[in-house]
Amino acid sequence: MRRMKTIHIEKYAFLLFISLAVAACSSEQPKAGQQMSAKTELPKPQFVKPVLEHPVYQLSLPGELRPYEEVTIYPKVKGFVKKIFVDRGSKVKKGQLLALLEAPEVAQRYVSAKSGERKFYEDFRYSQQSYERLKKAAMKTGAVAAIELDKALSKLKSDSAAYAAVKSNTLVSAQLQQYLSIRAPFDGTVMDKNVSVGALVGENNTTPLFAIVQHDKLRLTVAIPEKHSQSISKNTKASFTVSAMPGKIFHALLSRNGGFLQQKLRSVTAEFDVMNKDLVLGGGAYAQVKLEMRRQEATFWLPATSIVQAQSGVFIIKLEGQVLKRVPVVVGIRKGELMEVFADLTIADQVLQKGTEEWKDGQKL
Repeated sequence: MRRMKTIHIEKYAFLLFISLAVAACSSEQPKAGQQMSAKTELPKPQFVKPVLEHPVYQLSLPGELRPYEEVTIYPKVKGFVKKIFVDRGSKVKKGQLLALLEAPEVAQRYVSAKSGERKFYEDFRYSQQSYERLKKAAMKTGAVAAIELDKALSKLKSDSAAYAAVKSNTLVSAQLQQYLSIRAPFDGTVMDKNVSVGALVGENNTTPLFAIVQHDKLRLTVAIPEKHSQSISKNTKASFTVSAMPGKIFHALLSRNGGFLQQKLRSVTAEFDVMNKDLVLGGGAYAQVKLEMRRQEATFWLPATSIVQAQSGVFIIKLEGQVLKRVPVVVGIRKGELMEVFADLTIADQVLQKGTEEWKDGQKL
């Protein structure tokens, strides 16, 4: 009897345990559902209006300092180097004699041309005098036949043309003689000297004689990316540094703009003239350039948090009535917390301040 009572007690305890476990599970299920709904619930949307601004912004780009003028000098005629008057590093003035070539055949050709010119000149002068005499005699009736006067005039014209042709050949020969004197095309510095006295130069010899650069004035060239190519103006300023003089800042103003987008680099080349009278800067150095850029027209600006960058594209979400609409945008530059955007916007639009993909296109508020 006592054993049966013990069995009943154990059975009652087991049933009580089962009922408590079921009650506990049923009490926990609503809490889990409440947590899931809390996770999927979106915060209350906050909206901002696009700002239309025309700010100045800075852009940091690499640049290159190049000589304002640079030239490689080749001989125009074949000859031997007779004398050299400069060396690498020499300062030269425009028209200064750099080297003298020797070409005997050029001199002989000039002497021959000059001699031929004298002969044809004498023939021309004789024909001219003969015609003038016949013309004067023809003033008396019957003294000179008309055909004789015509022959004299024809001979004068022929000799005049021949003399002009020979004179032209003489000028060519004289010009070739001038090519034997190698002169500086502008004020500058001899950067390279590649020949010595006695060397044969010209024609098949492709070695240049000298390389001359002008570096008392330099060109700072900067490749402006396509994204910023419309922000360049005649008032664009540049400040730059070079690694050879750390801490020293130089300044320049835009001098010329290529204006054409280079297809390979997708950039526009801008040039800034840099005065270098004291020759502190060296041509060929690289520079780190800071540019003051400004769009030609005002553009729209929004908080960076408004822009959603997703796999489907870059967009913002604006409110139309009570419906949310995704608007594709092209992102420009960033200034602080604001981002430049190009899209179908007006200053009256309401744009979601914190954009996210969880807001669906066409969703009603």
